[in-house]
Amino acid sequence: MAKKKTIRTIPQERTPMREQDAQARAKNFEEVACGYNVEEASREADRCLMCPDEPCISGCPVGINIPGFIQKITERNLRGAYDILTDTNLLPSICGRVCPQENQCEGVCTVGDSLEAVAIGRLERFVGDTAIREGWINIPYIQPTRFKVGVVGSGPAGMACAADMAKAGCDVTVYEAFHEPGGVLKYGIPDFRLPNTVIDAEIDKLRTLGVKFECNTLVGRLFTVEQMLDEMGYDAVFVGVGAGYPTMLNIPGDSLNGVLSANELLTRCNLMRARDFPNFDTPLPIGKRVAVVGAGNTAMDAMRVSLRLGAEKVYCIYRRSRTEAPARAEEVHHAQEEGVEFHWLTNPVEVLGDGSGSVRGMRCVKMELGEPDESGRRRPVPVAGSEFDFEADLIVYAIGTNANPIMGQTSKLKLNKWGYIATNDSLATSVAGVFAGGDIVTGAATVIEAMGAGRKAARSMKAYLGIRDTSHGYHEAGANTFFGIDASERNFARVRVV
Repeated sequence: MAKKKTIRTIPQERTPMREQDAQARAKNFEEVACGYNVEEASREADRCLMCPDEPCISGCPVGINIPGFIQKITERNLRGAYDILTDTNLLPSICGRVCPQENQCEGVCTVGDSLEAVAIGRLERFVGDTAIREGWINIPYIQPTRFKVGVVGSGPAGMACAADMAKAGCDVTVYEAFHEPGGVLKYGIPDFRLPNTVIDAEIDKLRTLGVKFECNTLVGRLFTVEQMLDEMGYDAVFVGVGAGYPTMLNIPGDSLNGVLSANELLTRCNLMRARDFPNFDTPLPIGKRVAVVGAGNTAMDAMRVSLRLGAEKVYCIYRRSRTEAPARAEEVHHAQEEGVEFHWLTNPVEVLGDGSGSVRGMRCVKMELGEPDESGRRRPVPVAGSEFDFEADLIVYAIGTNANPIMGQTSKLKLNKWGYIATNDSLATSVAGVFAGGDIVTGAATVIEAMGAGRKAARSMKAYLGIRDTSHGYHEAGANTFFGIDASERNFARVRVV
């Protein structure tokens, strides 16, 4: 019997992950973090205490059996670890890279009370990458049904829903507005954080399940959600289009040439391959002095992309302090290492023009922190008489996104006051047979939360279509059961016609 682990007997230091040198990586789009090898993963897995109360599972939005897959790593049973992971998480290589584990599973890790938390995300990535390299995929037995399901949007919510409905035997087609599937994973996250090869490998697993992808298809323009149900013959539809409509500051000078959103910058660079110009002819303004407004993960991506595109100086302009910055600490650290200059407690009030319609700089004001606002963060307050001009020739706004209005304008889907799709607790919308989840319902959230919404919607869709959810067992025997089968389900019988 294995000896019980204690906080004193496990490796005391978190196993570091090898990275590209900061000066070298600031000039290329290759992945920054190199990942664990088997020995490093095994050492880090040994730090897990296998807590009986398993707080990390409750800290995960989709309830991954984290101690279970980590235990398999300690046994060097990597296929077993992958099998446990993919019971609940379709995209381990992706989530291991981009999920904010420090605020989820690692944030409640018992080891983290005394030492650095177990590197759950790095271990998840290690297992997912091993599966891609080895060609592992778990394809269950699928009993086809007569149902046809449409999914609008191929981001994490749409992919998770599509996978579960395909496993339930449905004929699933995913519609994507862009020319490649992947949604925000493809257009919003640079290769140095999430390589396209990883995304494509995970998407190929969906194709193996029978999921079909129709790209260059903007639902709401080519056809509506109602037409999918009526004319196109879909029995149920899931809407997971995300929330990619950019927010602008609406200050004087916003319309000058040289002002753009982080979404536009990243989409042109990542999905449209402007970074490979002139091999790809996507136009993209290249600034020598780039100011990015905001301090979330998207802002960090925009700043680090600008460096790699050739900017001489890149600045972060944020109206609060570093403590309030919403970006992951790792992303801020990497940006600082690569040479980004941070201007905390600074707020733009005007974009300055050069007289010819282009940007020459920003007028900013210094801020100080007052009382907390509704977000729980201290409210920034302008400091009187602190205005100053800031030189820049490209300004990028990374201050949040909103729901794209196309779905609301072209369908009868009920929206909430912010323009997001309104759903009930089961993620059903106001239109019968239509379900929605992810950022288009909640606003901007994490990849794993979007996946959780996609899977929750799939459970509701199966119930709506009358498909038995095999992930949930029958009720325990009792007054309302017969041979262990709930009385409400005794009318379900499969009939074969000869």
